[in-house]
Amino acid sequence: MMTRRPMFHTLALCAAIALSPAGHAAEPAPWLDTSASFETRAAALVAQMTLEEKAAQMQNAAPAIERLGVPAYDWWNEGLHGVARAGQATVFPQAIGLAATFDVPLMGQVATSISDEARAKHHQFVREGEHGRYQGLTFWSPNINIFRDPRWGRGQETYGEDPYLTARMGIAFVHGLQGDDPKYRKLDATAKHLAVHSGPEADRHHFDAQPSRRDLYDTYLPAFEALVKEGQVDAVMGAYNRVYGESASASHFLLRDVLRRDWGFKGYVVSDCWAIVDIWKHHKIVPTREAAAALAVKNGTELECGQEYATLPAAVKQGLISEAEIDDAVTRLFTARMRLGMFDPPEQVRWARIPPDVNQAPAHDALALQAARESLVLLKNDGVLPLPRTLKRIAVVGPTADDTMALLGNYFGTPAAPVTILQGIRDAAKGVEVRYARGVDLVEGRDDPDATPLIEAAYLRPAADSPERGLRGEYFRSADLSGTPALVRTDAQIGFRWDRGSPTDNLMARGEAGPGQGVPNDHFSIRWTGQLLPPVSGRYRIEAAADDGFRLYVDGMRVLEHWADSDRMQSGGVELDLQAGQAYDLRLEYYDAERDAGVRLGWRMPGAKPPFEEALDTARSADVVVFVGGLTGDVEGEEMKVNYPGFAGGDRTDLRLPATQRALLKALHATGKPVVMVLTGGSAMAVEWAQANLSAILMGWYPGQRGGTAVGEALFGDINPGGRLPVTFYTADQAMPAFDDYSMEGRTYRYFRGTPLYPFGHGLSYTRFDYGKLRLDASRIADDGRLKVSVKVANAGKRDGDEVVQLYVRRVAAGPGDAVQALRGFQRVHLAAGEQRTVDFELDAQALRQYDETRSSYVVPAGEYEVRLGGSSADARVLKRFTVEAKRD
Repeated sequence: MMTRRPMFHTLALCAAIALSPAGHAAEPAPWLDTSASFETRAAALVAQMTLEEKAAQMQNAAPAIERLGVPAYDWWNEGLHGVARAGQATVFPQAIGLAATFDVPLMGQVATSISDEARAKHHQFVREGEHGRYQGLTFWSPNINIFRDPRWGRGQETYGEDPYLTARMGIAFVHGLQGDDPKYRKLDATAKHLAVHSGPEADRHHFDAQPSRRDLYDTYLPAFEALVKEGQVDAVMGAYNRVYGESASASHFLLRDVLRRDWGFKGYVVSDCWAIVDIWKHHKIVPTREAAAALAVKNGTELECGQEYATLPAAVKQGLISEAEIDDAVTRLFTARMRLGMFDPPEQVRWARIPPDVNQAPAHDALALQAARESLVLLKNDGVLPLPRTLKRIAVVGPTADDTMALLGNYFGTPAAPVTILQGIRDAAKGVEVRYARGVDLVEGRDDPDATPLIEAAYLRPAADSPERGLRGEYFRSADLSGTPALVRTDAQIGFRWDRGSPTDNLMARGEAGPGQGVPNDHFSIRWTGQLLPPVSGRYRIEAAADDGFRLYVDGMRVLEHWADSDRMQSGGVELDLQAGQAYDLRLEYYDAERDAGVRLGWRMPGAKPPFEEALDTARSADVVVFVGGLTGDVEGEEMKVNYPGFAGGDRTDLRLPATQRALLKALHATGKPVVMVLTGGSAMAVEWAQANLSAILMGWYPGQRGGTAVGEALFGDINPGGRLPVTFYTADQAMPAFDDYSMEGRTYRYFRGTPLYPFGHGLSYTRFDYGKLRLDASRIADDGRLKVSVKVANAGKRDGDEVVQLYVRRVAAGPGDAVQALRGFQRVHLAAGEQRTVDFELDAQALRQYDETRSSYVVPAGEYEVRLGGSSADARVLKRFTVEAKRD
């Protein structure tokens, strides 16, 4: 069997080794000289390019330059909580859930697993001659913006509202992605979005953020500085909005003065996608595309996600920028690619040896489960949890109980075997009967396709004479059902959500499809045929839904059609009178255009109760009710076309649960049965009614592919929840500052002066932790000194459990604009029942710095400080004071 040589090495060898006049092979091109530095090699390669070629290499979809052996490369890749949009991959909890673990070593393990899968995928793509989007080694993660306002739909992508927690988690993530090889980077991580960027989503293309300099330096910049200086992150992404009148993706202040001059950043900057367009079109800072491109490059953005940099040759001719400035930018980019090993023999690159079977490896699935377990936050418990297995029946009710999207959030890959919360509860129940009813749609006004039960296999057959159950599926590599099917199989039910992956990814992984039977991620189609066998006579409502198009035929008559591209699941229904004992010919045709893919075929049988009544009946027959609700990435996220009550463009306008869910929750409570609420979502929710009335509340976030398993284990006490809130939960009536006001006063636990519903760092346990005496190794330190802090923590309960020991500092004589307090250390420790341990912290006085606007620099204010240790920002179990001495001249 012939081994296929990686295409980019073939190009490089053919193009870069010339023949001398005598016909002898010349020396390899200098940019292939592995003994030279990456910078030297990159400069030598760039020197051979034309101006037009250089400009093309500064766009994310960089074309090949065959004469120089440069392969095509798309810089755009995503890996926020698993390799995203590249087919099957392990899906860990969403970033906000990872932050809730307060476990820095775990974050490092998660990021290392992500980078293993990313490397394996990349080299497989290269072996197949593919160089497209989501196939490279440059990942646009993590998002370290501060989640300053719970209304922001993208807050789920962050590590919460605190700069210190964000920095520690972000550094661990960057190290895990970029690896520890002294020569070659494993991947490039990207700290985004520098720097003042957290909504509103609808305004991000034209908004000008104007925070005080103190808020900028004390809140918005510290995590970026930490990732640059400590994390050695190789890339930084600019934001869409302006900051102090400059586009964040073309800001001399942010990119030249702060990032490069003050922090010593040596990597490259990439714009957010189509942010350069905004410079001239929406911000109107300059009048033309050429001027926008020139301004961005001159002010420090080397790489554009978009096409405006195609105008750079014209900008040079117009005198807006010099070719030397472009050379410097392109050299930085090729230095990065060379440091990733893209121009060196694979055998020299340690990371190129990661095998393909690391993707979705059992160890990664186990790690996803561990991360999901550690992310769960127990908000309330009156003693009903953990549930005893002496129960006879449990009712699981709610719109996110059996929804895979409730596991994923946004920026996700395709998990091979996701476990929904319903399935996780059933798995954990072990003999307890579990009944399920969805009850209501996720939000009012949303025609939710998941609300209709799928047609079960028992009522379908692929042909009149077939003993099988289900429908015959023909999978085509075209979007119009043309050609010979790549795969023909029987599908028991039609209920699929492939997102950005291929329908055959999972089939191949399970051995149900072989070589040559795969279909692409986009532009494919499927035809299902067979017969429908109604169990009773009467009026049925049959519903189909798809992203993108579908057509449904019954007995040769087209009864439903939505044959058009869409950016989300589109559904339709038809009522038909069907007779029991009669077989009806059924044909469902489906196509996918681009991006997300999914299709469903469901029905409601005659006499079926309305979903709300069905849910209440299910609850009345149970010993305890588990309500699973909240949000999904279908309603909160990045610049979405969503306009339901309480939501706008991906952001939230109401922190309460959607009205549909509130009504169901109150009705369930009125049955008199104990109600446990499991929340899914990526942001804080105002659930004060539930806090006052329900028996227990568990925050599940978007917990990843094994989230359902973790929730089921937690409800039955197989694990002890130990996660903590990385954001403050407010009540619905607590007035928030204007969403577009970037002042920190009144926001987050650091500057909020009221009493929140749940404080930052909050989380309960099935056991109890006691704190001993707090010890400091000094009562006075210099402003460049260090203080050792120690405390004994004991598990005083009867169950093993995790405590997150949190260290907060506050200035006793607080000045105007000072934070109420600030997190300056945390450790997650596991303690067996009855065990005690000394937990040590080292507090650097420089961590107490504040930005002094009169001096335009950081200072460590002299005076008295209070150090507090406890289980949350509102739980100061032990405290002690120390003094920072005034600096002597």
